[in-house]
This record gives sequence, C-alpha cells and structure tokens, in this order.
Amino acid sequence: MDELILLRHGETEWSRDGRHTGRTDIPLTPKGEEQARALASVLRGEDFALVLVSPAGRARRTAELAGLTRHEVDPDLWEWDYGGYEGISTPDIRNDRPGWYLWRDGVVPGDAAHPGESVERVAERADKVIARVLQVEGKVALVAHGHFLRVLTARWLGLPPEEGRHFKLDTGTVSVLGFEREEHAVARWNAPVSTGPI
Repeated sequence: MDELILLRHGETEWSRDGRHTGRTDIPLTPKGEEQARALASVLRGEDFALVLVSPAGRARRTAELAGLTRHEVDPDLWEWDYGGYEGISTPDIRNDRPGWYLWRDGVVPGDAAHPGESVERVAERADKVIARVLQVEGKVALVAHGHFLRVLTARWLGLPPEEGRHFKLDTGTVSVLGFEREEHAVARWNAPVSTGPI
C-alpha cells in the first residue's frame, strides 16, 4: 500500500452538538453535505486501488458527495459502539459520573441495538482493517468516524488503542497515513479541505 487516506464524514446534528454517535444513523446536516462536497476537490485526480466505507448513512453519503462512488461497505469501519452513552454528550454523562473520560473509563451497556464496546474491541476491528489494506497495491481511502479513525491511527503507529485520544479529528477533514522508510507514520492530520490536494 502506498498511502492510507482517512476521511471523517461530514457534520451531523449530533456531532455538531457533541453527542456520542455510534450506531445511530444520523444524516448529514446541510453543512455536513457541504463539507463532503468540498472533499471532492481534495480527492480530484486520485486513483484509489480500494475505497472502504462505514455502513453508516452519514459515511456513505460523504463518500458519494466526495465522488467516491466506487466503494465497498465494510462493517469493521462502524464507529465505536457507545452503549448506554449513545446520543449523550460528555457534559451530560459527567453529571452522573464526574470526571468521566471515554478513553479511560469506557462506556456502560445499552439496549440490544447499542450493547457497548470496549476500546480493545474497537482496536480489534481497526487491526483487521489495517491488515486488509496493507495487502493492497496503491492508495486506499477509508470513509468513517472520528473515534474509530483515531483508534485506527494509534494502531497504525503500533500504539495502544487508548492513545487515539491524542489525535483530535474534526468532521469533513482528510488525514493521510503512510510510511517514513519502513516505519508507519502520519503524513497529514485533521486537515481541512482548504489545505489543497493530497
């Protein structure tokens, strides 16, 4: 693989409001659709050997608007399952659990649709994606979610999954993972589309 291009989906109502959005399928806001369309200018002229997209509608719509119409949906790209914290913001969680921090304290079980997931389980999915893309010749693009892509980046660098906390990632941005000689490296991170082509 030459480079791994990471695209976080565009803004949704819940991402805008800081609510944890795992498996709930929230559509893009008008701003999120603008962000997704803007990604097309960054990706123009790129030839991807493989494009993988989360099953979430917000990720699939981002891929479509960004011009990545030839893609494969990969369930391993789903966002972290936040369990009982689905749809709840960190300040609201801290009303009941003062000082709570996702990367350290994890989630509580939710309903059948949101059973919850540990950071280690998210890392298992990320490791599967990494193993798959490393077999590809050429550039690969992933369209997925903030916390998942942060865990994937930590694992790309050989770090424990909770180290993903250091990689802030905004909606509608592009990041690039690659190599420094034989070592895995970060080539670009959390770049808004105004920074130009990749």
